[in-house]
Amino acid sequence: MIAIVNYGSGNIQALGNIYDKLNIPFIIASHPEDLEKAEKIILPGVGAFDQAIGELERSGMKQSLDEHVLQQKKPVLGICVGMQLLAKNSEEGVLTGLSWINATVKKFDHASFHQATHLPHMGWNNVEPAKPNGLFTDVDLTSGYYFLHSFYFSCNDDQDILSVTDYGNKFTSAVNRENIYGVQFHPEKSHLAGIQLLKNFANFK
Repeated sequence: MIAIVNYGSGNIQALGNIYDKLNIPFIIASHPEDLEKAEKIILPGVGAFDQAIGELERSGMKQSLDEHVLQQKKPVLGICVGMQLLAKNSEEGVLTGLSWINATVKKFDHASFHQATHLPHMGWNNVEPAKPNGLFTDVDLTSGYYFLHSFYFSCNDDQDILSVTDYGNKFTSAVNRENIYGVQFHPEKSHLAGIQLLKNFANFK
């Protein structure tokens, strides 16, 4: 059973529709006790960092997530801002993140770009795996993933980088530490490549 965390931020219905079509059991977790039923957890997110972490706090889910992810070691997948919440903090705001991964969320620096770009980073882009991992099993990486963001995830430990993407410079587009995963792109908007990634996550042991 997969729990899609509903704390007021994220494409809950789109993720549910995919798992429904894949015939994979899921629940929409709106209360801490809903996570008890889950074997895996998806943490979606859209919008600003402080707004998202604030909504997560107000929902009462943050402490329960810490227990299920850090203590019970249930696999978790953060998506877009949900991935950014895995970090310690963000240049976008002042609040503390979940701090599950030693990282800071930073704003893209136009001055460092090697080519003409604009913000937000919006549209399709490729991902390049940085280490072997089951999340990208049977995924056609040439088809790319859909991105929409102006801030990127900066890992303090390169071992946590699962994939990189080039947008002016290379940035971390997916992370992994033990049972914790995050993707900056939107698999729920990325057609077959996104569906396969969500299926792979569901099949994790």
